[in-house]
Amino acid sequence: MASLRKTGIGTHSDMSESVAAMHPEHLVYSISAGIGGSGLDVDAFEALRLAHDGGFLGKAVAYRNRQSEIPSDKLRILDRDPIRLVGSFVGRQEYYGLKKKRIDRVTARLIERSPCDLFHSWSGDCLESLKVCNRKGIPSVLEIPTWHRNKGKTKPFITNDEKRKANAPFPSGFFYRMRVSRQRVLEEYDRATLLLVLSEKARETFLAAGIPDEKLFMLPRGVNPERFHPAPPPPIFRVGFLGSLIKRKGVHLLLEAWKRLNLKDAELLLIGHKHAEIESAFAEYALPNVRLSGFVADVPALLSTCAVHAFPSECEGSAKAVYEASACGLAQITTREAGDVVVHGETGLVIPPNDVDALASALEYLYRRPELVAQMGAQGRRRIEQMFTWDHYRARLRQAYAHAQQRA
Repeated sequence: MASLRKTGIGTHSDMSESVAAMHPEHLVYSISAGIGGSGLDVDAFEALRLAHDGGFLGKAVAYRNRQSEIPSDKLRILDRDPIRLVGSFVGRQEYYGLKKKRIDRVTARLIERSPCDLFHSWSGDCLESLKVCNRKGIPSVLEIPTWHRNKGKTKPFITNDEKRKANAPFPSGFFYRMRVSRQRVLEEYDRATLLLVLSEKARETFLAAGIPDEKLFMLPRGVNPERFHPAPPPPIFRVGFLGSLIKRKGVHLLLEAWKRLNLKDAELLLIGHKHAEIESAFAEYALPNVRLSGFVADVPALLSTCAVHAFPSECEGSAKAVYEASACGLAQITTREAGDVVVHGETGLVIPPNDVDALASALEYLYRRPELVAQMGAQGRRRIEQMFTWDHYRARLRQAYAHAQQRA
C-alpha cells in the first residue's frame, strides 16, 4: 500500500481507474452506536451518505438514529431492544459488551438472509457477522477507532490475568465474560478483508503486531468546515482544550503546565465533561484563569473564541477535536499519538506525550509569538479545506471499498 508519510494519508494511487470506480451493490453496515449526532455517530452517517448517494446501501444496523437523510427503510434501529434495559443493572463495560454482541447477532442474521456483497463494521461489533462473510465469500472492511488492541506491545493471545478473570467464580467471571474480550477483537482483525486505521501512529501498532501493511488502509476523519470556522482572535491568549477531561488526554499535565507558567492576560478554557479521575489535578492546580465549561451544545462557537488548542493526549485514533480546532483556525499543541492533522512547525507544535516540560515550553513559545499563532491557525484551516473535509473522507472510503473488493 502506498502512503504519504508526511500527511499520514493512504493514497492507493497504484489502483487502476476501473478498480477505483468499483463499488458494491448491497452494502451492509453495522455500528453499536448511532447514526447522526456526535462522536462515532457522525462517522457512521457520513459513510452511509456515501452508500445511499451512490445507490448501493443495502441495510444499516445501529442502536439509534438522529438524522433524516438516510431513509428509514434502509435502517434497522434497535432503539427499543431489551438489551437497553440492562444498562441499569450492570457496569459500563458489561453493558457495552452486551450491546455490541447484540448488534452483531442481528447483523449476522441479516447477512445470512439478505443480499450483501460488502460488509462494513467497527472493531468489537462484528465477530459473528465476519464469520458469515468468510463463509459466504463476502469482502469486509473493519473500522478501528483507536489503535491495535495490544497498543503496540507484545502480548500472548490470552494472558494469565485474562484467564483468571474469565474463570473467576460467579458473579465476577460471569460479568467479565459479558465484555468484549481482547481475543474477540483480535479474531475480528484476522477475519476482516481490510482494516481501516486512522493515523500513522495507529498503523504502526498494527504493523508491530505482525499485520501486513497491505491489509491496512489509512482513513483519517473529516470535519464540516462550514460548521467549524474561524472567528475574530480573542483579546487575550486563550488556550482551549476540547474533549473528555481525563488523564489519557493529558488534562492533568495541561493544568500543571498552566499553573507553572502563570501567564498574564491568559485563560485556559476546558470544554468537556470532568471525570472523577481528574478531580485531584483540579484541586492541586486550580487558578482563577482556568475556566471549565462542561457540556456545551454549540461547541464551534466556544472553541472559536480560543487562539490555541492544546491536546496532549497519549493515545487516540485520530482525535476529532484536533480536526475541529484546525477548522476553527487555531494553532495547536498536540502529540503524534493524537493523529496526523497537525504538521509540526506549520500548523502547530507536536510534542511527546506525558511530558509536562515540553507542554509548558510549547505554551510559552506560542504565548510570546501572537503573529505565529495567527499564521499557524490560518495554515491549519487551509489544510482542513484541502485534505480533511467529509467530502475527502467519503472519497477515501470509496477507495477503501474498492480495495477490499479487489483483495477479496
